[in-house]
Amino acid sequence: ISICRDLPNIEVITFSVNGISDLEPLHQCQNLSELYLRRNNIRSLDELFYLKTLPRLRVLWLAENPCCGPDPHRYRMTVLRNLPSLQKLDNQAVTEEELSQALVDGVEITAPPARSSVENGWSESTASSAAGSTTEPDSELLSCSLEETNKTQEELDMKPAPRDKYSFSPQETDCSCKKRNNVLNAILLLMKELDAEGLEIIQQTVARRLQAFQKKELQEE
Repeated sequence: ISICRDLPNIEVITFSVNGISDLEPLHQCQNLSELYLRRNNIRSLDELFYLKTLPRLRVLWLAENPCCGPDPHRYRMTVLRNLPSLQKLDNQAVTEEELSQALVDGVEITAPPARSSVENGWSESTASSAAGSTTEPDSELLSCSLEETNKTQEELDMKPAPRDKYSFSPQETDCSCKKRNNVLNAILLLMKELDAEGLEIIQQTVARRLQAFQKKELQEE
């Protein structure tokens, strides 16, 4: 999700089923109108603090996250109190009556979430259980990201990436590797929105960049 810091003009984001826990990278996406975050690891509704600054956000899907809690009414009212411009929440249209009720039953969020108990998507229990195997959570996230990337490539009629190309040593399975996969997935998703002219520009840019890499490799040899 950190790739969103470099995409301030993006309008639609689909990050469902991705283990996401932190929404801070989204606060600069001022043109964002639709956000799909179903089945992630968002533990606190305080994360909505980062969405309150998005003036064009109209559709949000947040269901099946830990932050929804055991009380669906309180959850919905809190979301609508903090994001009153929403037209649809969790695939259900927002009514004027709900927006009025949210002022009574919802909780106002005025500060970003504390990161003491949840840092980088890890809860305290996850951190303690990983004491004997520090690479397992990263490996799971990397595997999930690769599956999502391959799915996107299949939708674009591209050959799925071979798994061995994304196999890293424990020392390498860190932010840089996950960022590489996230950037690739974001680029593939954005390619769906391009017309023929846009794709030609991408093709030319990629060709020039490949030539530069090949030239650099030859010089190093």
